Amino acid sequence: MEARQHRDALTRFGHALSDQTRTQILLRLRTGPAYPAELAAAIGVSRQILSNHLACLRGCGLVVAVPEGRRNRYELADPRIGHALDDLLGLVLAVDPACCPTADAEGCC
Repeated sequence: MEARQHRDALTRFGHALSDQTRTQILLRLRTGPAYPAELAAAIGVSRQILSNHLACLRGCGLVVAVPEGRRNRYELADPRIGHALDDLLGLVLAVDPACCPTADAEGCC
C-alpha cells in the first residue's frame, strides 16, 4: 500500500510540474503564501487561467486555500514540497539532443 501511495504522490507532483504555469505557481509559493491576484500578475496570466491551475494544484494535494474573510490565500500544502522543489532546482540535467531531434521546434527539452 505504501508503494502505491508514493507512486500516486509522485504522479501528481509530475503532473503539476508538466505545465509551465503550474510550475511557476509552485515556485512562487515556495517562498511564501500569496493571493490569486498577486500570482496572476507575477506570472503574467489572467485570473481565470490562474484559478484553473490553482484548482488543479489543490486537486493534486500540493496547495491549499486558506480563507481570509472574502478572499483566499494560497500556500503549499506541506513545507516539504518547497524543499523538494529546491532540490529539483539544484539538479543539472545533461540533455542529449540526439534523443529528441525536434526539441528546438517543440520546446520539450
